[in-house]
Amino acid sequence: MANVAFIGLGVMGYPMAGHLAKRGSHSVTVFNRTAAKAGKWVAEYGVRAAPTPRAAAEGADFVFSCVGNDDDLRSITVGPAGAFEGMKKGAIFIDNTTASAIVARELDAAARTRGFGSLDAPVSGGQAGAENGQLTVMVGGDPETFERARPVISCYAKMVGLMGPAGSGQLTKMVNQLCIAGLVQGLAEGIHFAKKAGLDVEQVIGVISKGAAQSWQMENRYKTMTAGKFDFGFAVDWMRKDLAITLQEARKNGAKLPVAALVDQFYAEVQAMGGRRWDTSSLIARLEQE
Repeated sequence: MANVAFIGLGVMGYPMAGHLAKRGSHSVTVFNRTAAKAGKWVAEYGVRAAPTPRAAAEGADFVFSCVGNDDDLRSITVGPAGAFEGMKKGAIFIDNTTASAIVARELDAAARTRGFGSLDAPVSGGQAGAENGQLTVMVGGDPETFERARPVISCYAKMVGLMGPAGSGQLTKMVNQLCIAGLVQGLAEGIHFAKKAGLDVEQVIGVISKGAAQSWQMENRYKTMTAGKFDFGFAVDWMRKDLAITLQEARKNGAKLPVAALVDQFYAEVQAMGGRRWDTSSLIARLEQE
């Protein structure tokens, strides 16, 4: 059992912190900008909340974070009353936010100067994966720090992999989002085409899902896409944030991402339709506009 802090109790962080407390039997202190959410978590899991990230991190062996973006991450770490001001030497900071590789490397350098470790560890698997403790975690950092943190991270994960030095976890998450974006657009077009061609979508998917076209998105989203239901899952706003980070990185490293750039604009159209919080499978909605 370790002393653990968890900063950020959003859709993903709330259940992840819960798994650390229940499945891992760790002593977990939480911080959330909305105190009522922290209070709800404490009522459910019976641990404690802190008034600031610094207070949450004091005495912790592992400090986790799962917040919105680079600026949020800097605020809760190196900002006033940030976690880095309270962390002890030898502790490990583990960030589950999907953020830039730039901020991951910044925080790794800042942690080293203060005498503790840092891992960028974005996750994939969505809300369901977080709630079921079945996330995939892509980690950047040094091997020794990773091996110390792996058993704790595993409390909410089915797969934990070290991808390389600081920033590599975030870069791997960018690859993940690139693959998803193009795949969802292809699935949306396939279902749309099947409808227009007068085919039975259920029957079509029943056949092609047993062949090379099979994917997680097909298995888990084709029914809701066909029915036009999108009020769940990974929000369009979040995917656009992730694609913006990815496209920015591509401009630096010279990668050519024509499909990602196009799908990003398609998601902008979905946002304009009122779908900012719709699941990413809502790409089909823009195809089916009359």
